[in-house]
Amino acid sequence: MAAAGFGVFCRKVLIGLKVSRSLLSPKALASTGFSLSLLPKNIPNVTSFHQCRVLHTTLSTKGLEEFFDDPKNWGEEKVKSGASWTCQQLRNKSNEDLHKLWYVLLKERNMLLTLEQEAKRQSLPMPSPERLEKVIDSMDALDKVVQEREDALRLLQTGQEKARPGAWRRDIFGRIIWHKFKQWPIPWYLNKRYNRKRFFAMPYVERFVRLRLEKRARTEARKKSLEKKKEKFLQKKFPHLSEAQKSSLT
Repeated sequence: MAAAGFGVFCRKVLIGLKVSRSLLSPKALASTGFSLSLLPKNIPNVTSFHQCRVLHTTLSTKGLEEFFDDPKNWGEEKVKSGASWTCQQLRNKSNEDLHKLWYVLLKERNMLLTLEQEAKRQSLPMPSPERLEKVIDSMDALDKVVQEREDALRLLQTGQEKARPGAWRRDIFGRIIWHKFKQWPIPWYLNKRYNRKRFFAMPYVERFVRLRLEKRARTEARKKSLEKKKEKFLQKKFPHLSEAQKSSLT
């Protein structure tokens, strides 16, 4: 009985396949007015759909090859490169463009770091090492512009200048620091750990605070005097140079 039931089931399946095949035949579709053609009817002299090539617009994935420089630059002592991105140029870009540019600079930085490591391994000079400095300066400028936009948006929405609220306080060494507020599970006047913090300097620290300020002032004065001596030396040695050329030399 089980074999007879299975045979009846197989016959029904075959009959269903024949009916569906007959319904999907070109004659049946033409009689119903339905067409499976994927091309417009007004295209002349189209013999077969298989002759049409598929168009790809995405770039090919290179994988680990992107960690290495262009093969055209292999063995070259100098490689041409443009200037680094400035903050003024990046401020004119949209957030989406900055996001894309960050990953482009990141890939370029990884490639240059790989090139630098390989040059060290072979004890050879890196071709145009200033490219890495330009990429790092561009990434720093991009990070600064993004931080400016985040600060402006936060200042507009919440009125807070810093990302994390806090206050300017003096530590135990007499330095003025930005103290970031934290969330505590108990009130501050019952919190022993918070009350142990000293946001003031002891009287004997004032002398060292004054010495630190004097040391900073002496360092700045020494730096300015060295710059003036260098300018005088360049003026004596190159009297025909302009101010812009002298600044480039310094």
